[in-house]
Amino acid sequence: MTVLDIRAILEHLPHRYPFLLVDRVVELEKGKRIVAIKNVTINEPFFVGHFPHLPVMPGVLQIEALAQAAGILSFQTMGKVSDDSSVYYFVGIDNARFKRPVVPGDQLRLEVEITRVARSIWKYSGRATVDGQVAAEADLMCTLRDIDPAPARDESSAS
Repeated sequence: MTVLDIRAILEHLPHRYPFLLVDRVVELEKGKRIVAIKNVTINEPFFVGHFPHLPVMPGVLQIEALAQAAGILSFQTMGKVSDDSSVYYFVGIDNARFKRPVVPGDQLRLEVEITRVARSIWKYSGRATVDGQVAAEADLMCTLRDIDPAPARDESSAS
């Protein structure tokens, strides 16, 4: 069983603050499943506006955290790390449900299982829990795509 700290997570995901939503991987079985942790603190930038009088982590960010955990699982399964020549896109969400608010001080446990890989589309079943209670769940689809490098800038034609 693989465990990853924040340095390894940063190698597997292109996300950075304030959009990196995985703090630690506590279990990982390549080709099967991952369990990761997101520590939710009052310092999260989204709490400034969602909602100032009752801070709640947006559900879409809970789903994004599940997708990031899925990305780590896929990269580990493929034996790759994130680089500038590809991007791991979120391409679908089905059956999303939100069952409990996530608030500052909560530890979000992200559990993702691969359900199918066909061509370049990966399908997962994800569940985010807090203290054993389901906060969010969804079926996710992602794909890894090669990207063209940015064209070199011609400094001689700059004005």
